Amino acid sequence: MTTVLVEDLQPDSADAGVPAHLGDPMREQRTLETAVGLVDRSHRDVIAVPGEERASWLHTLTTQHLSDLRAGQGTELLVLSPHGHVEQHALVAEDGGTAWLDTEPGAGEGLLKYLESMRFFTRVEPRDASAEVAVLSLVGPDAPAAVARLLDIDLAAPRVFDVPGPKFAAGSVPAEPTALYDVRRFEGGLARRGRLGVDLLVPRGNLSGVLERLADVPRAGLWAYEAVRVAHRIPRLGWETDHRTIPSEAEFVAPAVHLDKGCYRGQETIARVHHLGRPPRRLVLLHLDGVATDQPPAKGTPVTLDGRQVGFVGTAVRHHELGMVALAVLKRNVPDDARLTVAESAAAIDVG
Repeated sequence: MTTVLVEDLQPDSADAGVPAHLGDPMREQRTLETAVGLVDRSHRDVIAVPGEERASWLHTLTTQHLSDLRAGQGTELLVLSPHGHVEQHALVAEDGGTAWLDTEPGAGEGLLKYLESMRFFTRVEPRDASAEVAVLSLVGPDAPAAVARLLDIDLAAPRVFDVPGPKFAAGSVPAEPTALYDVRRFEGGLARRGRLGVDLLVPRGNLSGVLERLADVPRAGLWAYEAVRVAHRIPRLGWETDHRTIPSEAEFVAPAVHLDKGCYRGQETIARVHHLGRPPRRLVLLHLDGVATDQPPAKGTPVTLDGRQVGFVGTAVRHHELGMVALAVLKRNVPDDARLTVAESAAAIDVG
């Protein structure tokens, strides 16, 4: 098995420190799509929030309904700017004593700085736990069965509640997170069922033991994980977002935004867009034709229509079935049948 690290191929990548692939990226993709594979995502930043007031405190600071978050529950949340732009995105796992927030590599510092600035006299003790806890992901339709067999944990399927229309009645959104992910303790860490499989939050001192228990699960690199994520149209902070992104543009509303909760920073923008109109941009999947090299377009590459820029590429990958595809953020008025250009290559919007 040949392990190729991300930094060996992309020296300046934020994903440095984990395998890009283990010798056969296309086979690894197929494994994640059809069965189950284990992906090292230990480069993710992790913030620990212990303290008896953590749930109500996080509830007031973020877009998610967290005041009644209980042990064994997980979800997603956003931190917005005063104008409603996405500043932070994190996944949550609550174990009964600590809320664990894992976020993109490099984003943890900003998230922790914001949380610390909002502590005041609240009984919480947020800290950077990235050196304490690593994230491993079992990805694929067989992930829950693998976790049950190898770690003796049964995890319920995620629940993502439908977002009601602009004229929803008060109280129609449940008084709980809009996305609920099952979280269970196991000997060695926490397991959280999510949209692509099961994430394991493992104390770094327990990693070798957990990996030994998962020895029968095929390994896959981050390239395969990213290809699956793109095919499922799941956005990533810093890739499918920029300084102007509001949650509805990047499809963060359903899993991470509660539309019927108390005040939080940026709420006015959420309410205005939800009730009065559509966001100015949208997240799409592009099919890229005639790419001159094997290298996908870089993050931030302009997307143009008739010579003018109408959006940007977030994550571009070579998918084992779809070919070269990319998640992109485009102006909403770009027609679905538009023939776009990305780095001199033709692109078509996938409306399926």
